[in-house]
Amino acid sequence: MKWLLVWLGFLTIALGVALADPPVPLPRAHAHNDYEHTRPLTDALDHGFCSVEADVWLVNGQLLVAHDLQNAKPERSLQALYLDPLRTRVAQNGGRVFRGGPPLTLLVDVKSDATNTYLALRAVLRDYQDMLTRFQAGKTETNAITVIISGNRARALMADETVRWAAYDGRLADLDSPASPHFIPWVSDNWTQYFQWRAGRQEGPLGETERLKLKALVERTHQQGRRLRLWAAPDTLAGWKELTDAGVDLINTDDLEGLSRFFASRSRTK
Repeated sequence: MKWLLVWLGFLTIALGVALADPPVPLPRAHAHNDYEHTRPLTDALDHGFCSVEADVWLVNGQLLVAHDLQNAKPERSLQALYLDPLRTRVAQNGGRVFRGGPPLTLLVDVKSDATNTYLALRAVLRDYQDMLTRFQAGKTETNAITVIISGNRARALMADETVRWAAYDGRLADLDSPASPHFIPWVSDNWTQYFQWRAGRQEGPLGETERLKLKALVERTHQQGRRLRLWAAPDTLAGWKELTDAGVDLINTDDLEGLSRFFASRSRTK
C-alpha cells in the first residue's frame, strides 16, 4: 500500500507538469543580462520572453558568458548556456522555441575584441545554422532563432559577408544611414542619452514633448523596417507603459516576473 501511494504521488506530479499551461510567448519582452538570473535562458522562457541577452568574452578561443571578464568561467560558454539548450528545445517543439510561436532573438553583446570575437562566433554559429535565421544582402530567411550582434561589433567584416548567421544591432545614428534592414534589423540605444524622464525617480508622467519625441522615433524606425530597443529606460510599470504605448518593439528588463505580469494584465484588459 505504501509503495502504491508513493507511485500515485509521482503520477499526480507528472500529470500536473504535463497538463500545466505552457507560457504565452511575449514577442516584446527582452531579458536584459539574462545570464545573471538563477537559471539563464530557462527563467526567461518560463516567463514567455522571446528575446534574451548574453554578454560574451573571447577567452582562449572560447565564447564565455559573463558581464565582467573576471567572472568568465569555462563551463558557462555560449554553447552550454544558450545554443545547446535552444537546439534541444527547438527539436522538441516542432522547429520553434515556443511550439507554433514566434522566433526567439539571441542578442549577443560582445565585450572583447570585435573582430576576433566575431570570427570565433561566426565559426560557432555555423554549427547551429539549421535553427538560425539566415541574412543576405536583400533577404532574410527567418528561422527559430535570430542572432543579433551588439556591443563591440565588427561592422566592416559583417557587411562584407554575402551570407550571415547573425545581424548587426544598430544605434539611433544608423537611422540616418542607407544600411539595409537585412543588415541592421534592430536599433538599440541608451534612453538616458535622449530622454530626461526617469520613472520612479521623479514625480509625474512622461512629458508630452518627450512622449511625442518617442513616438516619432518609433515611427521613423518602423518606416525603415527595423525594430527599436532602448536600454537603461525606466524599468518600472510606468516606464513599461510609456514604452509599450509608444510602440517600442523590445521592452528591456531585469524583472522577468514583473514584465510578464504587466503584459498579462494588458492582455486581459484588451
